[in-house]
Amino acid sequence: MKLTRGDKTFQLFNYLFLFAAAATMLMPLLQLLAVSFSSPIAADSKQVFLLPVEFTTASWKHVLQNAGLWKSFGITVYITIVGTVLSMLFSVLTAYPLAHKDFLLKRPIMLGIIITMIFNAPMIPFFLTVRELGMMNSLWALILPGIIGTFNMIIIRTFFMGLPKELDDSARIDGCSDAGILFRIYLPLSKPVLATVSLFYAVGYWNTFSRAVLFIRDPEKWPLQMKLRAYLTSPEELAAVNMFLGDYDFNTTTLKAATILFATIPIVLVYPYLQKYFVKGAMLGSLKE
Repeated sequence: MKLTRGDKTFQLFNYLFLFAAAATMLMPLLQLLAVSFSSPIAADSKQVFLLPVEFTTASWKHVLQNAGLWKSFGITVYITIVGTVLSMLFSVLTAYPLAHKDFLLKRPIMLGIIITMIFNAPMIPFFLTVRELGMMNSLWALILPGIIGTFNMIIIRTFFMGLPKELDDSARIDGCSDAGILFRIYLPLSKPVLATVSLFYAVGYWNTFSRAVLFIRDPEKWPLQMKLRAYLTSPEELAAVNMFLGDYDFNTTTLKAATILFATIPIVLVYPYLQKYFVKGAMLGSLKE
């Protein structure tokens, strides 16, 4: 179909707006990247914008050789993978029965779930409950208390409700159980929503901070965000050894930039692999009239 002049103008403004929005989001990361590869003098004198000045990899070498950061990185990866898998499993198992109209307890259970969205648990009772369950200073304290995100579960439930009821009827005629319908029909057709919600959960677990402050006392069990906070609030610890040895190729400014990117880049790299599932269209051709 031939585009009119108005359509072309509208598309042009759309592209310009999206380009400006993307640039606004990317520029802070690009500037941090440039600072992390710049010399201390250039970084402290605000000479760096989007390109490194007096290129050096000293900050990255120091960060990548830091055993404490890698240990926290491993803890965060563990929390993210285990937490996301468990959260998706329990969210799907909760959303599936609630998506069926013939489930008798659907209304009261949904009412209870929605109430939890409006009234969050107070901090002190929440802390005391986790402590009494014996999860203090345990990584499970960062996973189990928020294993089901109410909003995420509702997204999955809404998607399940949009699947044609004829799929259920056909499967039951063939002798398929509820578990078979869920794992053989619903989940393969729900890749877009499962990928999207998995990403929501993964980002939440990757950025775990407030619960770590509450429940993790041992610095050896700190997730990456806690370690990042410690470095940013007392960055002198990062540079102390090398400054003593006379290596001035990096300072606290360049180390901050490199450490922030070290904690940010891994989760950002996940987006391109899940992007294709963000477009809803898995149901096309699944039914024949």
